[in-house]
Amino acid sequence: MELYVVRNGDTIHQIARRYSTPAEDIISANQLQNPDVLPVGQALIIPSHETRRTVRRGDTLYSIARSYGVSLPCLLAANPQIADPNRVYPGQAVVIPADCRQMREIVVNGYVTDAADSTLNAALPYLTFLSPFSYRSDLSGNLTPTFHLNLTLSGGHRTANLLTLTNLLEAGGFSSQIAHAILTDQAVQDNFLKNVEALLGQGGWYGVNVDFEYVYQFDRESYNQFLRRLTERMHRLGYIVVTALAPKLSENQQGLLYAAHDYAFHGQTADYVVLMTYEWGYTYGPAMAVAPLSQVRQVLDYATQVMPAERILMGVPNYGYDWTLPFAQGTAARSLSNVDAAALAGRMGAGIQYDQAAQSPFFRYYGADGRQHEVWFEDARSLRAKYALVNEYGLAGVSFWNLNNLFLTNFMVLESMFSVEKAL
Repeated sequence: MELYVVRNGDTIHQIARRYSTPAEDIISANQLQNPDVLPVGQALIIPSHETRRTVRRGDTLYSIARSYGVSLPCLLAANPQIADPNRVYPGQAVVIPADCRQMREIVVNGYVTDAADSTLNAALPYLTFLSPFSYRSDLSGNLTPTFHLNLTLSGGHRTANLLTLTNLLEAGGFSSQIAHAILTDQAVQDNFLKNVEALLGQGGWYGVNVDFEYVYQFDRESYNQFLRRLTERMHRLGYIVVTALAPKLSENQQGLLYAAHDYAFHGQTADYVVLMTYEWGYTYGPAMAVAPLSQVRQVLDYATQVMPAERILMGVPNYGYDWTLPFAQGTAARSLSNVDAAALAGRMGAGIQYDQAAQSPFFRYYGADGRQHEVWFEDARSLRAKYALVNEYGLAGVSFWNLNNLFLTNFMVLESMFSVEKAL
């Protein structure tokens, strides 16, 4: 796999000839909706058996070798043009040889709410766990599914299903009151656990994934004790426990989203912890990257101090947002897939820029109403930068939110850097 950033005047056939790759392969790999319209700045995946990395500012040959799981001697042997391994320059091409890569095996979780069988089948080979979102609880501890998926597909790909448990309201949104009832009312908690065990007993589940959000700060210790009780019961029955936590930067971070999530306790108790390292750019906020790399780093800096890195799954967004400018409080951005974002740039004649600090692509355009828009999304460059953090911090792996929309680029970048652990 190689990466090419579209320049002014490029056509898909010129790019194909440059890389001696069929145009159809490039079109398919990048899910190009209109191959005749390539926005300047779009990052294209070029399918190949050999990976090339363009040196960026701050890179060293050692850091490149480490991020791709290649030994330094092997990397040097594949790049005889590099006379001094201590001196590489921005813009220089480095070949990453496939035959001597030591692919690190990682754990990959994917949330999904509603996806076509074809989309799910394309994603399952790259997943350790599939977390259908979700079974929501009511105030009495009764559970109701909210997803529409063909879960029988998972077994054929040796992907394990996790029973995702939430405190979602029927109308949407997380309920602090529902979480409070489950965590503090013994009868409700007993009923909740009885219903969880009944669902697990129907078969097809490998464990549970607990995503309780907007928990009252005063329920923090109750949440810890509930998690202890749940984990002990699940482990006795042979199931694993995964929890999902808000992206905290410190132990005492305030706010309803953060305060009750005890990183140290969850890291010691659960088998894996999903860190929801996204939504800095969100529906009702100002235009910015969904998962700026600097912010993700801050969360990982804190998390790896208080919980085992080998239990952490770093959250990776599989979507973008389109904001109308200027931002006004109370207005909502439109969510869109990464594929649709790039296609929108092409239709509107907008050049895609890449923010080096956030390590994320974005573009601006004017809509039919004459208002300016700003779109942030993910591409091969931003995903590669995020995945490099898995090796840097020694994490267990990653977790996608969410896989409703197929983004082949994501899986191609993942496959170029890691192999995926299978639970079944």
